[in-house]
Amino acid sequence: MHERELRTFVRIAELGRMDLAARALGYSQPAISYHVRSLERALGVRLFRREAAGSRPTPEAERLLPWARAALRLFDLMRSSADGKRRAFADEPSLLG
Repeated sequence: MHERELRTFVRIAELGRMDLAARALGYSQPAISYHVRSLERALGVRLFRREAAGSRPTPEAERLLPWARAALRLFDLMRSSADGKRRAFADEPSLLG
């Protein structure tokens, strides 16, 4: 399970269509489909019902969405924390130079 798969899952659920999620995330449609299949395999559940009007989350997906959003918030917090550390180190004088 990867961050990009979780982001794809959440974005499709929010937008209701894989093509819109692909455009919003900067991925191709085949890449989005691959992310969904990979996450479905990892979780052992089907996440979306494909319909003419788009993709509707399954009941299992609805139960997992809050967890996916929480995991993505943690990814974002970790990245922000690491960015802050990098900036702090960049401002420190170097002992070598």
